[in-house]
Amino acid sequence: MAGASLPILATLAACSPEPVSFQSTDITGASFAQSLRLKDHNGVVRTLADFQGKIVVMFFGFTQCPDVCPTSMATLAEVKRLLGTDGEKLQVAFITVDPERDTPELLNAYMQSFDPTFLALRPEPAELEGVAKDFKIYYRKVDGPTPTSYTMDHSAGKYIFDTAGRVRLFSNYGTTPEVIAQDIKALLKSSGN
Repeated sequence: MAGASLPILATLAACSPEPVSFQSTDITGASFAQSLRLKDHNGVVRTLADFQGKIVVMFFGFTQCPDVCPTSMATLAEVKRLLGTDGEKLQVAFITVDPERDTPELLNAYMQSFDPTFLALRPEPAELEGVAKDFKIYYRKVDGPTPTSYTMDHSAGKYIFDTAGRVRLFSNYGTTPEVIAQDIKALLKSSGN
């Protein structure tokens, strides 16, 4: 009798989807980063639901960042290129941690310099703390020699959401475009896209 169940188990195992492995940190099932509701650089209020069917890569920064932010933006522009036609299924969302200086006009120009499809999201100064808490990111104003020459310390990793708007991966700063593109392709494949 026990031998009769072996073919059934083998059949069930063959029907199980192959587990997807990622090079970024898999945070599937995390309960944070779900209540996004911010205006983009065009003044349109955005939520994760707006990007259904797309992979969303979201990270925090500011336009006057000297190195981390432009490097991350250039990396994501390269990721989109590496994805080829699947690049149309990618939405990059840059959330400013410096809404005092990052005006919608400045954010628009910043996005255009990397990829015109990338969006900048701008919390009002009073909203920033709540957004940072929801996404579990760190930011801090660092005074400069004059009141307007300050800089911002901030978390530099990227959150990657699947096509259903669920946070799935965390990609550390410095991850290569090839690795991020490979992880996005795996997410697209696992969601049937």
